[in-house]
Amino acid sequence: MKILAKCATAAAMSEEAWRRHANPWSVWTRFAAIPLMLLAIWSRVWIGWWALAPIGIVVLWLWWNPHAFAPVDKPLAWSSRGIYGERLWLQDRSRMPAGFAVVQRIWIAGALAGAALVTWGLAVLLVWPTVFGAVLVVYGQLWRIDRLGIFYDQVATTR
Repeated sequence: MKILAKCATAAAMSEEAWRRHANPWSVWTRFAAIPLMLLAIWSRVWIGWWALAPIGIVVLWLWWNPHAFAPVDKPLAWSSRGIYGERLWLQDRSRMPAGFAVVQRIWIAGALAGAALVTWGLAVLLVWPTVFGAVLVVYGQLWRIDRLGIFYDQVATTR
């Protein structure tokens, strides 16, 4: 999972950025970017190379998103607790309950299968693998946020 830590570093995820990313608006607008990215990629059929413009806009949004919203100091929302849990997990994975490793493996397998379906669907312009793959990716992310929120709640009650 060193890849996730490197991605966080590349995205300039300071403590302030993590607090801003914990804002529910940040979390949910990142999820909203998934169908927008799929549509932007699919738009190559209609607008050719100009599809790079909407793709670029979505990529820029995903990069800027963790910095765009007000910081959350006390995570009350489900999504906020999940992001705070993710931050704790990235800082010290040894505190994570053993069962979480199983959930992570299932999530990774599902995400890879979903990404493969999305890639295939977008390459050959088939709706069902694109949508089904995206659903797998989103479901996995929701499950992951839920588990990380539970982890945060456990850590917060033992402090």
